[in-house]
Amino acid sequence: MKTRSSVPLLLMACLGAVFASPSPLKLEASDRPPNIVFILADDLGFQELGCFGQQKIRTPNLDRLASRGMKLVQHYSGNAVCAPSRCVLMTGKHPGHAWVRDNSEMQPEGQKPIPDAEVTIAEVLKQHGYATGAFGKWGLGGPGSEGEPLRQGFDRFFGYNCQRHAHSYYPDYLWDNDKRISLNNAPPVPGHAKLASNADVTDPSSYNAFKGSDYAPDRIREAALDFMRTNKDRPFFLYFPSTLPHVALHVPDSELQPYLNLGWNDPPFTAAKGGYTPHFTPRAAYAAMISRLDNDAGVLIDELQTLGLTENTLIVFSGDNGTTHLAEEVDVPFFNSVGNLRGLKGSLYEGGVRVPTIVSWPGHIAEGTESNYVSGFEDWMPTLLAAAGSHSSPPAGTDGINLLPLLAGKSMPERPFLYREFPGYGGQQSLRKGPWKLVRQQLNKGTVVSELYNMNEDPTESKDVAGEHPQVVNELTDLMMAQRTPSELFPLKPFDQPVGAGKKKGKK
Repeated sequence: MKTRSSVPLLLMACLGAVFASPSPLKLEASDRPPNIVFILADDLGFQELGCFGQQKIRTPNLDRLASRGMKLVQHYSGNAVCAPSRCVLMTGKHPGHAWVRDNSEMQPEGQKPIPDAEVTIAEVLKQHGYATGAFGKWGLGGPGSEGEPLRQGFDRFFGYNCQRHAHSYYPDYLWDNDKRISLNNAPPVPGHAKLASNADVTDPSSYNAFKGSDYAPDRIREAALDFMRTNKDRPFFLYFPSTLPHVALHVPDSELQPYLNLGWNDPPFTAAKGGYTPHFTPRAAYAAMISRLDNDAGVLIDELQTLGLTENTLIVFSGDNGTTHLAEEVDVPFFNSVGNLRGLKGSLYEGGVRVPTIVSWPGHIAEGTESNYVSGFEDWMPTLLAAAGSHSSPPAGTDGINLLPLLAGKSMPERPFLYREFPGYGGQQSLRKGPWKLVRQQLNKGTVVSELYNMNEDPTESKDVAGEHPQVVNELTDLMMAQRTPSELFPLKPFDQPVGAGKKKGKK
């Protein structure tokens, strides 16, 4: 049984009159709670948008969105890889309390599910009269599990349930609510494939086998647009977790064209050493995929304008973690993907978890503004709840801070701390408090070594000053360990025991 926050009586009375029947009374957009559109990129670097300093990749729509709102330049994703990051976003619990703390695939399809007892943003907003829809990549519970989106507060779902399935942009099927629908890809293009053994890697035609005809992002975007049109007369929460620009490098030739013949000296990615699907021009493909993400965001933003909803819609754009570390597929130095930040996807250094974030809400957020306030995915639960007009508290056990005053241009007290842990990629912890950041790496080796960085003086995390400030290390260590609960499913060595560990074996 889920524990849900109560809805204020006055708000419930108003919403009950409007939404009690299948054909609700039409309210003018200005007279109802704001629509909320949350666009989530997949593996996008901190500096891969023009408005965040990108020089080679074109992102005019997101640049326009930034000019209409606020950039959060010290915003942290929920974690360093997909599923645990999305769990923080959906539940408002930081990684020391979140149920999912690492990627964990289930068979035959999907990831380890969040339990029914977890309360999601969608459930909270649904309690407040919102229509709720998710379009893109889920990753928090396979079909039929208690974690699937239709059982976690979403009225509508269209896209990929499983993260591995989402490695292909030309798959054989997608999920339409709880039904599998076929796509016109015969055969589907695998996310992980190889060139023929006798293929000429210098011949563009050798890569034609990795081109499909039914591009999944087209289908997903159209389903999201249909959701907006269907619910234009009531408040809605549109969650758009795009698969872009996560590899494999799949993008239609028409969208690739603008990035060809630019003199980029773009060597083919042949997947000779493994990885995802080969591509003849990987730099052009990656740039085109980010531009396609930008285009999808632009189409959604323009549709809000067409429907007359722009003024009463809060839009958030962010990313689930940093740029991929697969250097042969994504040339991070060439694109300067994370600027001078340290680390990439899978790392709790800044480049793995600090993500480009934009928030726009006309009349509520000043245009062209920027904030250095330290914030994170756990903050969206209380922030969106407050934006919806609720005076009730977020669900019990959540960790976020309401950012609405910050977005409105008001001062806020310094964040007490921001905690991250990740049992993957060697086992890691980090804690940010004021100018200090404590980092631990390679915990799975059984040793605990703390690094300390002054983020005001050393944003590149290049000078470990732990030896110079032992008292700060001790203070942050105590706070770090107080902020986590043990996890049997996602143990963090050397602190937790995995499922089944420590049990005595019976006699034979």
